[in-house]
Amino acid sequence: MKKIEAIIRMNKFEAVKKALANIGVRFFTVHDVRGFGLQKGETLIYRGSEYGTEYIERIQMDIFATNDKYQEIINVILNSGTTGRVGDGKIVVFPLETVYRIRNGEQQELAL
Repeated sequence: MKKIEAIIRMNKFEAVKKALANIGVRFFTVHDVRGFGLQKGETLIYRGSEYGTEYIERIQMDIFATNDKYQEIINVILNSGTTGRVGDGKIVVFPLETVYRIRNGEQQELAL
C-alpha cells in the first residue's frame, strides 16, 4: 500500500477531486498549506487591492492507495492538476505499512 501526498494549486482542486471520483477514489484528506519555492510568492487580490505574499497558498491532499491503484491516481493528479506553469505542485509517494479502520478494526485494503 502507498500514501500519496499531492500539493496542488487551489484553483485546480475541484478538477482533481472530480477526476479522482471518476476512478473510484472515495476518501482523501485535505489540508490548506503554504510554501516557498521557485515561484517566490504570489500577487493576490483582496477587495480590489493587489498585495504580494512571500508564501504560496496550496492544497495538500493525502490519499491512501493499494499497490495496484496508486499509479493510476498519480496519473489522474498529473493530468487534472497541471497548468504547465511553475508552481503546479509536487506529488510524493510513501510506502504504507499498515492501515486500520478505527470503527471495526479492519486492516490493510479492507480499511481503505
